[in-house]
Amino acid sequence: MTTLDIPALQHLLATGHAPRLIDVRTPAEFETAHIPGSYNVPLDLLREHRDELRDHFDEHVVLVCRSGQRAAQALTIAGLPNLRVLTGGIAAWQAAHAPVVTGTPRWELERQVRLVAGSIALLAVLASTLVEPAKWVAAFVGAGLAVAALTNTCAMGMMLAKLPYNRGPRTDLDRVVTALTGDRP
Repeated sequence: MTTLDIPALQHLLATGHAPRLIDVRTPAEFETAHIPGSYNVPLDLLREHRDELRDHFDEHVVLVCRSGQRAAQALTIAGLPNLRVLTGGIAAWQAAHAPVVTGTPRWELERQVRLVAGSIALLAVLASTLVEPAKWVAAFVGAGLAVAALTNTCAMGMMLAKLPYNRGPRTDLDRVVTALTGDRP
């Protein structure tokens, strides 16, 4: 995987050689905080419309997400040789006190997954004191988390991303293409 670290990206931005920044997080996550000048192309939109979007990625593109995991998935999905992933994602960018555009704060998907998975497991264990087979719900959640770690995907996260809370402003193919073909910020 080709990566770009934060100091290198800051140098490119400062010297006027800014790559196109494609943020693959959900629209709600993007609205919460993003790098100035970045474009929101959610991972599921990229997955569904890869061929239409690839034509609009110029020669220097850096993919951004929260930590780098979804951006790495996007790198594989897009299948272009000129893409790089921002090491550490927006979390590392913010930790470096680099500039961000902020909006309505929302919980990140990973935090939501921890809340939902933990709550389901806890409730299943508590319920199993009354109805013994309920323990298998906790086992199912645990197995799902193990599979998510091994495959570096998260079905629960993908489902949570579709909730209205995580949708944020509407992001569809036409809006993304219009933004990508317009003047660069």
